[in-house]
Amino acid sequence: RVFQQPNYAENFIQSTFDALGDEKTGQTLVIGGDGRFLNREVIQVAIRMAAANGFARVVVGQGGILSTPAASNVIRQRQALGGLVLSASHNPGGPDEDFGIKYNISNGGPAPEKVTDAIHANTKSISRWLTVEADDIDLDALGEVTVGDMTVEVIDSVADYAALMESLFDFAAIRKAVEGGFTMSFDAMSAVTGPYATEILEKRLGFAAGTVKNGTPLPDFGGHHPDPNLVHAKELYERMMAPDAPDFGAASDGDGDRNLIIGRGRFITPSDSLAMLAANAHLAPAYAGGLKGIARSMPTSAAADRVAEKLGIPAYETPTGWKFFGNLLDAGMATICGEESAGTGSDHVREKDGLWAVLLWLNILAASGKSVDQIARDHWATYGRNYYARHDYEGVES
Repeated sequence: RVFQQPNYAENFIQSTFDALGDEKTGQTLVIGGDGRFLNREVIQVAIRMAAANGFARVVVGQGGILSTPAASNVIRQRQALGGLVLSASHNPGGPDEDFGIKYNISNGGPAPEKVTDAIHANTKSISRWLTVEADDIDLDALGEVTVGDMTVEVIDSVADYAALMESLFDFAAIRKAVEGGFTMSFDAMSAVTGPYATEILEKRLGFAAGTVKNGTPLPDFGGHHPDPNLVHAKELYERMMAPDAPDFGAASDGDGDRNLIIGRGRFITPSDSLAMLAANAHLAPAYAGGLKGIARSMPTSAAADRVAEKLGIPAYETPTGWKFFGNLLDAGMATICGEESAGTGSDHVREKDGLWAVLLWLNILAASGKSVDQIARDHWATYGRNYYARHDYEGVES
């Protein structure tokens, strides 16, 4: 309801554009979101405002859909100045729930503090916002249209991202495992990863139709809270703990940057998942040459540090926030990063990436021939086991 107030979204977007100064003239801007309530309306506003603010081109995902890691990838591929990501991450969506806009810079990662501080300062003094007179564009039709003097290109939201994943992982080995009877269940939580998971898991890797549950992005996420934890992904947990469970289970969140990993009878904590992925990453083609370093946020367990020590590579501890990982990734000092709030990623983009983590797990399982439980037990036997607790308090008075 806050973003639906007259001029609120417009002032927020203009404050962001003003923070970019003259460098936006003639540049490309990427726009996309997680499909939540208000997504399409704000995208239309942002397109007209981008035209008035001097951008030469806007690249927007079909239907207004781009997962956060996919948006990061498009920004990097198109050498865009940056992008507007419309999401409130893993928070609920709907008329009375959450909405958000964030700006990502040219490396594809979240804006650093100097940019967000400038945006914040602008919000205190803004006195006008700029737009052009133009009709809404058809967000569902692929191709180019003109708004003002600016070109708007509607792209396939999934194609570039799926191609990137296929370049990182051994899809042939995963397909062979699937042909041999390997099964999985993926809960897209009625959020943005549904189309991505359907294309990659069911169409490219050959998992059975219906492997992806809740695969259509809905404005209110089907009334779900799209946070991939054991409370909100309880159905998946119960499916994976049943005697006839699939071999592998996973879920992703509202905007596609978080993940939950669960094997038959074995839940893997996010902190352990980071460590286990780092220890086994060499089994995937993109990481066969080894890792430059491993980074984790301060609240994340030290399990990853033990892997780094054994591999003889640096381990970094950062404040919470993916922008801090981006600095290490850009400097070539780290390859894999993660945090206990279920975000994991690598240097392929500058955001955490839920489906990337799922596919790396699938690559490891296919290449090793082990189950999730075996990988976990072998890991703890080699590195020891780190314990920690996280407590979430939701909807309480401050």
